[in-house]
Amino acid sequence: MQVIKYRFLWFVISGVLIAASIASLFVWGLKFGIDFTGGSIQEISWGVTRPDSAAIVSVFKSQGVEDVIIQNSGDKETIQRFKDVSEDQHAKIIGALETKFATKDLTGAKVLEEKSFSSIGPAIGNEMKTKSIYAIVMVLLAIILYVAWAFRKVSRPVASWKYGVAAVVALCHDVFIPIGFFSVLGHFLGYEIDILFVTALLTVLGFSVHDTIVVFDRIRENLLKRDGEFSEIVNYSVNQTFVRSINTSFTVMMVLLAVFFFGGASVKNFVLTLIIGVFFGTYSSIFIASPILVEWQKRSGKK
Repeated sequence: MQVIKYRFLWFVISGVLIAASIASLFVWGLKFGIDFTGGSIQEISWGVTRPDSAAIVSVFKSQGVEDVIIQNSGDKETIQRFKDVSEDQHAKIIGALETKFATKDLTGAKVLEEKSFSSIGPAIGNEMKTKSIYAIVMVLLAIILYVAWAFRKVSRPVASWKYGVAAVVALCHDVFIPIGFFSVLGHFLGYEIDILFVTALLTVLGFSVHDTIVVFDRIRENLLKRDGEFSEIVNYSVNQTFVRSINTSFTVMMVLLAVFFFGGASVKNFVLTLIIGVFFGTYSSIFIASPILVEWQKRSGKK
């Protein structure tokens, strides 16, 4: 497969996706959840029949709480996300829900049970946002240092630190595209960014760099064993690891798709981020990271 020969095609595809992601961020931004903006999250288990979401929202509105997001979870649970409320207002909401939907059915079983309730203040939310950005930046810097150290004995025709930079460029690709997807999903479908989204991004970074290092390691081996143009050796190395990369990602995607369609609603955004990230992480490991090395070598004028 001529991966290196058509590298500009892969660059254009990725460039368009990244440009679209950045444009969506400027136009629509991200819809941050209460983890970052502050607010309350409540999980309720309904003993017999789960009420309609509109009926639950009407109860909250009667208590002066607007913009409630209702998310179904499991067979009989709902998760409510809303602005930060005082303990007194929280108690009034529970009382109103109990009055509206009654507390016991004909068998005496409880119909409404609050399984959890937590509040996050705006200051804590902003702090988490800042720490999430720091975490991603620190991971990217650590990866550059690690890859440069791992390939320290490779100096020709591309310096070892350039392997680290190429890997991080591919990782930035893997970060921007999922963020762009969630910018669009947040605008049109109300998808929110929470701390699990950041966890998923960090997981994707680890998965993607592992895949990239496998390809780079094969390039290093072939540089010692084979003669020829750098581009030919890189293309040969990519083809050697191609099936391994696809098979690994395919098995991971099968598991993620199963969890997405049959798992709980509370982890769907997390799993969706992983699905998008793993797909484009595999793509970048094959079609972006190694071609960047070749293009860098050609532009440097080295043989």
